[in-house]
Amino acid sequence: MLEELYAQAFWVGLLKIIGVNIVLSGDNAVVIALAARSLPPRQQKAAIFWGAGAAVVLRIILTIFAVALLTLPWLKLAGSLLLFWIGIKLLIPEEDGENIDASENLIAAIKTILIADLVMSIDNVIAVAAAAQGSYTLLILGLAISIPLVIFGSTLLLHLMERWPVIITVGGGLLGFVAGEMLVADPALKDWLAGLGVDFDGEGRPRVAGLSLELAAGALGAAIVVLAGKWLAKRKLASAAASQPAAAERSKT
Repeated sequence: MLEELYAQAFWVGLLKIIGVNIVLSGDNAVVIALAARSLPPRQQKAAIFWGAGAAVVLRIILTIFAVALLTLPWLKLAGSLLLFWIGIKLLIPEEDGENIDASENLIAAIKTILIADLVMSIDNVIAVAAAAQGSYTLLILGLAISIPLVIFGSTLLLHLMERWPVIITVGGGLLGFVAGEMLVADPALKDWLAGLGVDFDGEGRPRVAGLSLELAAGALGAAIVVLAGKWLAKRKLASAAASQPAAAERSKT
């Protein structure tokens, strides 16, 4: 290990993996910020800390098994459906929660972060593994350095969401975009897509008429999450508004 630290390739690889993690931590930061936005400030910090730590640990574990994971059929398909649900759920406003135990809210937020991190890390680990070039020391060290990057990004997004709530919608759309990309990239769908006339480039990515099917599916996924989330949010707000007069009437009696 010490000999590896003295090698120039080690430090070049470390810089690469840090750069990769800066880029790849963006969607994880969105998930953490969205899941923690309704918590009290003190619990927001706890959710960000544990969520960010879990994101890095999950990415280390998944990177070790990256090749095997990404060749398993139906894995990306199942993950994309789960990510669709998470994206829609995060766009629905939380209850005021005066009668809800705060610790339960914190645990629920951490659970959401863990699930989303697990799903979203699947597509990211190949790039991280490539930057590490087979060095587990480099992999773990580089990913450990990425912890403050995720925490900083999540904290910044929380402050921005308080000022510009539209960022919540953008974040949900991002989750839908990633879900759409993952769905059409599942190896189990390759033969089915080929039967529909879809071509595949040298990297195995689906294309239609020379255009990326992943980008098209991502755009559609973003639209589905935003529209479904907004519709369910309106229904929830309307239901809450309708129940308020009845509750007020009961309190009088």
